[in-house]
Amino acid sequence: MASRRQYGEIPGYPEGSEFASRTELSRAGVHRPLQGGISGAKDGADSIVVSGGYPDDEDFGDEIIYTGQGGRNPATGRQVADQKLERGNIGLVRSELDSRPVRVVRGARGNVNFSPERGLRYDGLFVVTEHWHERGRDGYRIWRFRLVKLADARLASTRAVPTDTRRANVVSARIVRDRSAVQQVKEWYDFTCQVCGLRLMTAGGPYAEGAHIRALGRPHNGPDHVSNMLCLCPNHHVLFDTGAIYVDEGGRVVDSLTGEIVSRLHTVDGHGVRPEYLRYHREHTSSTP
Repeated sequence: MASRRQYGEIPGYPEGSEFASRTELSRAGVHRPLQGGISGAKDGADSIVVSGGYPDDEDFGDEIIYTGQGGRNPATGRQVADQKLERGNIGLVRSELDSRPVRVVRGARGNVNFSPERGLRYDGLFVVTEHWHERGRDGYRIWRFRLVKLADARLASTRAVPTDTRRANVVSARIVRDRSAVQQVKEWYDFTCQVCGLRLMTAGGPYAEGAHIRALGRPHNGPDHVSNMLCLCPNHHVLFDTGAIYVDEGGRVVDSLTGEIVSRLHTVDGHGVRPEYLRYHREHTSSTP
């Protein structure tokens, strides 16, 4: 029988539940590992603990920029090696792709503004909205994950899901922004993907997605401007955002896993994509920079 990972709320332990120890937390099923901040593997991640173990973590309350696992010396707390996209790290990526909710537990050693004074506290359901890598404070590559709190935990599934499942009910969270620049880029390309040339037609008209090259919001701070946008089909939008493909400064679309050139990016007169945004995307999302 496949092992089971339970996403969403754990019955009997609502948001705000407190725990004296990791053992108590594990027995409740809120975060099962006795050590390690991520409960997850290649099938997905169902919970994390934010407890100040990684100096690059940033906690803003309803938004967390979380550092992945690996490469850390437990005795000193310093990063001594590059992190890899494996174990709990790949689990958080899988939960992002599947829009599965992640339980967030805060420990007493985390940000004093949002952490309990002692022990651990379950602080609700979050969704992973993006991931990227960068050089951490100690000079080694770290994977980072943005988690945003779900406004209504009742929207999230509480079913126990087998780790080998292929289908599930999921929750998606999107940030609503000004759509004028995105709409302009779509119209320039007549809703046609700049990578593959696909134009999707629905009963309501053509459909394409506007992809930001350098991501918006902290810590990327990319501009909400046409020079930082591409018109993509849903498939290539996902591949681009997750770093599976990137566009080099010469306009070549590259498969980051194989290094092969997939195509050339189609552009129209008047759409000047900034090379520095393409470079930033490649350096922070590609798994093989």
